[in-house]
Amino acid sequence: MNLNKVFLIGRLTADPQLRTTPGGASVTSFGLATNRVWTDKAGAKQNETEFHNIVAWGRSAEVASQYLKKGGLAFVEGRLRTRTWQDKQGQTRRTTEIVLERLQLGPRAGEGSPSAASGATSGGSNPASTNQKPETAREEIPTIDLDAEGKGEIKEDELPF
Repeated sequence: MNLNKVFLIGRLTADPQLRTTPGGASVTSFGLATNRVWTDKAGAKQNETEFHNIVAWGRSAEVASQYLKKGGLAFVEGRLRTRTWQDKQGQTRRTTEIVLERLQLGPRAGEGSPSAASGATSGGSNPASTNQKPETAREEIPTIDLDAEGKGEIKEDELPF
């Protein structure tokens, strides 16, 4: 059995741009930055940032381009895909990207607290639905499930805003 699965929580490096293929399929791509912070042997704090290329197809491409913005927090689930092509100078180019399969939108600017992102993988009820937002309560980030073809259904009342 093989497994090709990626989970990332990070911030968008730019606004997603929606395009349409000649065949009529919607596609969008965006960058996602993730950070790793650690203390080295000398006791100095170190920070490393990785940049990931995300590609979304179909309905997930439309949702990503509509609701994701530069700097926004997102939880991305997908699979790795490596593509090879020839550039205009005849050089062989290669890139590895993440094909989006599932997306969770982060809290909107000005809503929730920095700790709201820690609920990205937790289950349970959504305390925001009670219209009571105590500062100590954690908001759950809503999940939007889309299959690989992007045929998932999204209802407006399920969106966090």
